[in-house]
Amino acid sequence: MVQKYQSPVQVYKYPFELVMVAYEKRFPTCPQIPAFLGSEVLSESCSADGAVRVVERSCRLRVEAPRLLRKLAGVEQAVFLQRNALDLRERTLLIEARNDTFANRVLVTETCRYSVHPENENWTCFEQSASLDVRSFFGFEHMLERIAMKQYTANVKRGKEVMEYYLSELISQGISHIPHWTPAPVQEEDAHSQPAPWGLGCLEASESGSRADPTLVDEDKLDADYIERCLGYLTPMQESCLVQLRHWLQETHKGKIPKDEHILRFLRARDFRLDKAREMLCQSLSWRKQHQVDLLLQTWRPPDPLQEFYAGGWHYQDIDGRPLYILRLGHMDTKGLMKAVGEEALLRHVLSVNEEGQKRCEGITKQLGRPISSWTCLLDLEGLNMRHLWRPGVKALLRMIEVVEDNYPETLGRLLIVRAPRVFPVLWTLISPFINENTRRKFLIYSGSNYLGPGGLVDYLDKDVIPDFLGGDSVCNVPEGGLVPKSLYLTEEEQEQADQLRRWSETYHSASVLRGAPHEVAVEILEGESVITWDFDILRGDVVFSLYHAKQAPGARAAGQLIDKAWVLGTDYSRVEAPLLCREGESIQGSHVTRWPGVYLLQWQMHSTSGGVACSLPGVDDVLAVLHSPGPKCKFLYYWEVLASKDFRGSMSSLESCSSRFSQLSTTTSSSGCSHSRSLLSR
Repeated sequence: MVQKYQSPVQVYKYPFELVMVAYEKRFPTCPQIPAFLGSEVLSESCSADGAVRVVERSCRLRVEAPRLLRKLAGVEQAVFLQRNALDLRERTLLIEARNDTFANRVLVTETCRYSVHPENENWTCFEQSASLDVRSFFGFEHMLERIAMKQYTANVKRGKEVMEYYLSELISQGISHIPHWTPAPVQEEDAHSQPAPWGLGCLEASESGSRADPTLVDEDKLDADYIERCLGYLTPMQESCLVQLRHWLQETHKGKIPKDEHILRFLRARDFRLDKAREMLCQSLSWRKQHQVDLLLQTWRPPDPLQEFYAGGWHYQDIDGRPLYILRLGHMDTKGLMKAVGEEALLRHVLSVNEEGQKRCEGITKQLGRPISSWTCLLDLEGLNMRHLWRPGVKALLRMIEVVEDNYPETLGRLLIVRAPRVFPVLWTLISPFINENTRRKFLIYSGSNYLGPGGLVDYLDKDVIPDFLGGDSVCNVPEGGLVPKSLYLTEEEQEQADQLRRWSETYHSASVLRGAPHEVAVEILEGESVITWDFDILRGDVVFSLYHAKQAPGARAAGQLIDKAWVLGTDYSRVEAPLLCREGESIQGSHVTRWPGVYLLQWQMHSTSGGVACSLPGVDDVLAVLHSPGPKCKFLYYWEVLASKDFRGSMSSLESCSSRFSQLSTTTSSSGCSHSRSLLSR
């Protein structure tokens, strides 16, 4: 497996020319880097005007590995070949290096680049990337990978310190400015003369220019100073994982990428294992999009029973500056709340608390000038009894824990549990297996009344923050909870509708289409005899549904759009189902038996009377529908599934049964349709 390293952008607050002089002081030897034994220039060339200079070196490095590996390799030092291309006109230095020793067994490549800061020409940016490919090494491949990456990241940190050392040495010598390179006038008689000197021979002692506040080097890149200031200390490998995952999201993710602190939480949750963190983050982003979580704080309004009887709320900060959330679970009638608002509303309220927590962390980070990425929860269990172990309530609690664990990792900094009664071990036995081990380590449990003494709450909360109901001095405005009156309970019909909405939200996806911007879904079919089934409900506007077969996998162009504009119908892709005009309020169920493997594209596009549809010609009704259209956007909910042909009949019967209830979500349901592979349409 190829190991990769990508550094954030390191900013040196010195001009490029001065940084280059400091860099050259590392050769031919560098006492500050003991592992660097020396270097030898193999070749050197220069352009006619002296602007571009290329130097190739052979560098010797001490092999820092266990004695067994050194004995197997039979060498005590490794040789690397380095090529430096300095462009004084563009003010860039490109460094490329690779190993010469054991190149047939181990391949190490490195690329570094110095360039001028885009926002301040008196600053210099440094970027570094490397890869390690251990092809074979006497059965010790994994051990060598770990040792090599550990040593490499240690040398990365040391290299930064050495550059700062040489820059400080130049400043102490009164050398703070080197003039920019300028082309020397070339006369005909000395056209072949040596280029004008540059470097230490052109030194001038002067001030290095203005100093502005550091900014991000580029919207697409991370600055090392920004990481330390806003995200906290990270090791070089942790920085590399963050940079790589962020870069991958920029290349593949549609729309705005998550904030850096959000990405970092997923990396920490998976111990900075890049593949696992990427998988977890992608699933969470899909979940957020499906449930429109990004808009939750703007759209969610808790029902009245939640506002009155949900005994939880924010209360100042803990001793480390984290936001403090107080939850009086023992005073809360969980069964009554479930019956009054339903499980789905309770879940969305919990999600809104987590969203608010992230927002508060961002605000405190700006306020304190140091990273705050998690919050503290104070959980009061006084009053917890067997009523709280109501089976549907425990089941809903487990579901909420699962959702929060999957989508808000590493947001809980500490959980302080006080006044835990005797029934608590029963509840803990039920829920603890569903809580991540890293999260369980953050739990501190206090039974009885010993929570105010040494080692108790005073170690984590200031005395003037401890709420009054726990013996503190702070007046707490968190609702006290209490029993929910049965008059507020949902009727059986309302509860059934709430349960249906929850099931549908877990199964169906929502989408919108604009004029000229269809929504498309790619379905990969590996076997020729398969069945694609679909079920969708038009909530707003009129939509034309089509099914295509493509010869190659499409690439995403925009949100929900897959078919390339350069593709030619009949050549690059073909239509396998006649277009179907779907009116607002209709529920459509259908299927297609595939004839070939490959990629099939389900497409929904806004109905246009001028384009015509194969199955329906526009008439007066169509014109009136356009005139009275609710807006330029159509909305629908959809679900699709791929079945083996032998499983088709039974699954479709259950699908039709579900969709008849699902159509109640529409404004009106005028008809339902079903299309099959032979284009048999029934409306």
